[in-house]
Amino acid sequence: MTPSARRIPIPRPSAPGSLLLAALAATPAALCWVTVTAAPGARADERAVLSPAGRSTGEPGAHGAREPRAVAAFDGGSGKRGVRPSGASARSFSGSGPGARTWTYGSVVPAATGPGALGAGDHSDAGSAVNLIVPVAVLVAALLTALYASTRRRRRTTIRTTPAATGWGGVGAAGPQAPLPLLDARTAADLVDTDDAVHTSEEELEFALGRYGEEAVAPFAEALDHARDELAAAFRLRQRLDDGFPEGEATRRRLLEEIVRRCADANSRLDAVTEDFDRLRGLEQHAAQAVAAAEAAFSGLADRVAAAEAALDGMAERYGESATAPAAGDLARARERMAFATTGLDRARAAVDGGAAAEAAVYVRAAEGAIGQASTLVGAVRRRATELAEAAEKLPGVLTGAETDLAEAAGLLDGTSEDAPAAEVGAVAARVRAVLDDVDGDLRAGRYDPVDALRRVGEADTALDAALADAHELEHGSLRARTLLEGSMLTARSAISAAADYISTNRGAVGCPARTRLAEARRKWRRATGLPEAGDPRGALAEARHADALAVRARSLAEQDVRDHLAPEGPDGSYGSGDGTGGAVLGGILLGGLFGGNGGPGEGFGGGPGSFGGGGTRGRRGGEGPFLTDGP
Repeated sequence: MTPSARRIPIPRPSAPGSLLLAALAATPAALCWVTVTAAPGARADERAVLSPAGRSTGEPGAHGAREPRAVAAFDGGSGKRGVRPSGASARSFSGSGPGARTWTYGSVVPAATGPGALGAGDHSDAGSAVNLIVPVAVLVAALLTALYASTRRRRRTTIRTTPAATGWGGVGAAGPQAPLPLLDARTAADLVDTDDAVHTSEEELEFALGRYGEEAVAPFAEALDHARDELAAAFRLRQRLDDGFPEGEATRRRLLEEIVRRCADANSRLDAVTEDFDRLRGLEQHAAQAVAAAEAAFSGLADRVAAAEAALDGMAERYGESATAPAAGDLARARERMAFATTGLDRARAAVDGGAAAEAAVYVRAAEGAIGQASTLVGAVRRRATELAEAAEKLPGVLTGAETDLAEAAGLLDGTSEDAPAAEVGAVAARVRAVLDDVDGDLRAGRYDPVDALRRVGEADTALDAALADAHELEHGSLRARTLLEGSMLTARSAISAAADYISTNRGAVGCPARTRLAEARRKWRRATGLPEAGDPRGALAEARHADALAVRARSLAEQDVRDHLAPEGPDGSYGSGDGTGGAVLGGILLGGLFGGNGGPGEGFGGGPGSFGGGGTRGRRGGEGPFLTDGP
């Protein structure tokens, strides 16, 4: 789904504001009226006889003694025209004799009528009136202007809903405040769309990097880094909201509006460089070369798939089903993406041979997206094998350390009173013993999950270590914390990588909560890597444990999103034509799916493939999507 900025109506001026505007508009007219009123020598009953060009005319002597005053009324002794258009009509015609016509170029406004009216000899009185009235009118206009500006400024302050964000996804600087539930839902959608745009941009940038090198893609990598930073900050704010930190409505609204602004900024930065990126790649101009490069990448990936299958077989022989299930799922999705890539490449090659370069560019871009995701999934299989081996190697040492802590706890409890610290140590020690017994049973069974075992032992022993430190009222646990930290960092890294791969390759169905937890897990893990060097291994251990828990939760939420998305399609959760198109929509390769608003088997599969860019440009290749047909 490519979000569009919602238009917030611009508020109309309030009633006082409307009155002030009317007063300001009337002030110049009042000044003009005063000036004309004071023009000397003009009488209410006099009309000038003019030619069509606006000059006084008529039969000779037609005006008699009034002609000089008529001329004076227009030309004025001061050199200004003391006339204005009549209120009813600016022009009127009447006969004035044979062949003559009278054109009233606006009625001459009298200064006054009746007794005491100004005449030709009352110039001094008129000047006094002007000298008095004009400054007063100017002063009134200035006061009205200041009052209106102040009123509008106060009104704009009370109705502002965002920090003046503009562009994609921006909220106007003025307008009625959106209800908080609506604003909350918008931020979730913006985060999903921005995260998708970043993933798609990363995937296509990899192909551009492989062909053109780092120097050529540097401006686009910089834009992508900026988008990542803004997105990470936005996710951090979302996590803060989910944690329930802000208690007040004003604080919550401010954070939601900042999320919208940061997402808009991330997308705008990517959108700004898409034209240059397209010129660099030149897919339409160099379609044949692009197809050849994608085919070469596909061929190399096929060899890696075979190696991943062998690695999975080896894992299945050594470890339990829970250890290998994530890798088996990754490999199955990799095969599905490869099938889709095969379809895309075949159609791209046919389009090139048929001279349809633009169509070939669409197909090759879709194939690239599938190849990129397949590469990620194959890499996840090999990484899982490495993580399981590392965990199996570290587990004996962690088990020994836990047994040592249990012995220390037993010594502390011997001969002590049943005070609160001792009771807590005893309860935690009992839980650690239960975990160690379970893990020992798994090891004896032969096939187990070393990553899960390491996680369980680490969690239990970390709690026991903290309880012992509190009971001793000492801070001597740094050495033990460093030992526990090593295993906790491994399990956290494993959980984060697994969640990230699953979310990125199923992003067409994964919502905001899973992505938010993953972003927070990454932030916690980065903090954990820096704290030991700062002399705080215990703090690093706590951050690592938290990162691990968040990543596990993120994966769980993402899997539930996918199950919910696929549930209507049948018990096996499969849909599509068998050529991998359904998986391409689920993976966000083709724009559509649950959050795109036009995915699903009953509606067809989304639009064209996603490309490098933000929300305003990443769907620029293809509208209805050529993958809805049987091919070119």
